[in-house]
Formats: sequence, C-alpha cells, structure tokens
Amino acid sequence: MNQSVVTKYPVTDAVRHALQVSLRGTHELLPIEDWTQKLARAEATGQPLRIKLGLDPTAPDIHIGHTVVLGKMRQLQDLGHQVIFLIGDFTTLIGDPSGRNATRPPLTAEQIRANAETYFAQAKLVLDESRTEIRYNSEWSDPLGARGMIQLAAKYTVARMMERDDFNKRFKAGQSISVHEFLYPLMQGYDSVALKSDLELGGTDQKFNLLVGRHLQQEYGQEPQCILTMPLLVGLDGVDKMSKSKNNYIGITEDANTMFAKVLSISDELMWDWYTLLSFKSLQDIAALKAEVAGGRNPKEAKVMLAREITARFHNAAAADAAEQDFQNRSKGGVPDEMAEVRLSGAPLGMGIVLKQAGLAPSTSEANRLIDGGGVRVDGGVVSDRGLKLTAGTYVVQVGKRKFARVTLA
Repeated sequence: MNQSVVTKYPVTDAVRHALQVSLRGTHELLPIEDWTQKLARAEATGQPLRIKLGLDPTAPDIHIGHTVVLGKMRQLQDLGHQVIFLIGDFTTLIGDPSGRNATRPPLTAEQIRANAETYFAQAKLVLDESRTEIRYNSEWSDPLGARGMIQLAAKYTVARMMERDDFNKRFKAGQSISVHEFLYPLMQGYDSVALKSDLELGGTDQKFNLLVGRHLQQEYGQEPQCILTMPLLVGLDGVDKMSKSKNNYIGITEDANTMFAKVLSISDELMWDWYTLLSFKSLQDIAALKAEVAGGRNPKEAKVMLAREITARFHNAAAADAAEQDFQNRSKGGVPDEMAEVRLSGAPLGMGIVLKQAGLAPSTSEANRLIDGGGVRVDGGVVSDRGLKLTAGTYVVQVGKRKFARVTLA
C-alpha cells in the first residue's frame, strides 16, 4: 500500500514554476510535499499527471463561479497534464449532501441526461477540448453491483463518516440522515480509484469527499491522490457565494451585453478577488495593475479590462468590444466607481417600492412617473413596466444620468 510518493525526484525550476501555478488562488493543496514530488516525477519521466474534476449535472447550466475550478484545470492542462472531466451521472442519482442541512431529493435519470448534454459544451469554453478526457462515473459504478457496493462500504467506517461537518450537525440537531447519503462520498472516492487520479479538484465544501478518495486509493493499493480545493467565488452582491438561487450570478451562456454589465456592477474590492480566481493574467500583471490603481489610476479601467476578458472568453473579442460600446451607449458613461450600497428585505419587491426605499425616488408615485418616462435602468437595461418586481439578488439601479445604487434584495 502506497502511503505517499516514495521515489524522490529533483525539484527543478520548471517544477517550482508548476507548483506556483498550482497554488495560485488555491484555498488548500494537500499534501503539498507529495504534489511537489508528483510534479517532479512528471518532469523527469515525461509522464503527465492525471487531474480529475467531477461535476454532478444537477442543473442544465453553469455559472462563472463553477469556472474557478475549471480555470485551475486549464492552467494544469497548459502545463502538459491530462485533464479528466468527470460527469457524475451515477452520483447525481444519490445526491451530494455537502453543505446541506437536509436530504437533497435525487434527480431522475431523464433530468440527469438532459443536464449532462449541456455540461461539457459549456465547460469547453474554459478547457482545451483536444486535451480533455470526458468520462461518466456510471461506467464503473453501475457494474459494481450490490456485492461490490458492500465490499466498498467495508473500507470506510461510520465514525469517520460522522466526522463530516454537515452530517455531524444534522445528527446533533435531530435531523434525518438517510443511509444512501453515506454512499455519496464513497462513490465519489471510488471514482478516484477507477481513474487512478493523481490530483482531484473541488470547492472548499468538497474537502471531505476528496479525502475519502485519497483514503480509498490507499485501501486499493494505489498511490493516493493529492487534493486541491478552490475558494467559492463571491457573487455580484459581494456577500454570498455565487448562486443561481440567490440571483447573484453570471451564467456563462448569458448574452455578451448582460455579462459585461454584470461584471462592471461588482465592487472595486471584490474585483481583485475575481482577477485572481477568474483572470488568465499572471499574478505579476495583476499585482502591477493593482499598484497602478493604488497609485491613482481609475479602478473602473481595471474593471472594464476584467469585463472584457471574461466576456471575450465566453463569447469572442468582437462581442466584448460590442458589449463595451453598448454599455457606454445605454448608461451614458457607465456606472460610477462608487455608489450607495442598499440592502432590502421582502423580495420580490415592486420597482416603485425599490426606488423609494433605495432613496432614488421620494415616493412610489414619483418612481412610477420616472419609470413611465424611461428614466430608470436596472443593470443597464431600461425599465418600461412599472409592474416589474425584482426577485432576491443584487442589481445596479440607475435613475436619470447620475443617481445610482447597488441594491441587494433578500
């Protein structure tokens, strides 16, 4: 049983560079000593490492928050390593309990197939399709059968499973935990055994599952994978992680104009986190740009550069150019660098109430007059219907040419 990378290889400048790339924007990389030696071995032998990312097709579309780990995969891919994009069609049937305080209803096979059809089509906007291996975990999970499932379950203890934070909290709170939920981390871990992965990536909420994979590889006599977790991208509201349910997201299939405007709506402070996690610029270039802003350069210029880069990635350079021009035309110079931050409750709220409570209109009747006159915009788009209601999420609301507020509804 291999507990670590035993053979020692020289750590060259190329290896140190690869390690630096690996660590960029990373929340945690474990064990870093093993990963360094895996990189050194790949450099010495010319044998690429196997980098695994599993995504369950729980919804038909992905947002740019999902692309944080995809971007890291692309960086490792560009270093010459083998990327495995794993679609969890089997594990989706179970339902991942990570970070949840209740059992998640599993999707039907039909829903999973429909969602999976669009997943890689969107992911390849970040990954190099020619250097990506696409796999489905039903390939080895279905043939495992009842006997194999029992044998797999025998390789992990209930005590270890209950160390998982969400299980522990639910147990102490007297909330139900279904037995099938214990199977999820086991099956995700078994994916690593089947694929003989050297590294598995995931969000910070996936750490437990990734460690199970490392344990099971040891149980099966394999060299254990290293694990790399990436921070969860903060959404447009600057508070919560990007999520469709919170309406603080940018979908990677959204039109170029909407995407560009949404990037420009984030705060100056959040912009630098997005640069680190989403931009393909080097850390040195980002640091230089940040120093220029600190020295007096308008931060909006840096934000426009980020908006252009993200829009061009998911569309093209011409679409990014057009989106920038469209934004300038529609917003008469775009959003200001600083604006009032307003948090409102009771969503959905009518547009007139939003304008009044945000201090953008003295009364709802005046707000309705402004709407009728075409003087109100939300995320750069003119509001023409006074009956519009804003759901939970974050919006840049503009009245006339000079009144702005970033409004977050809950």
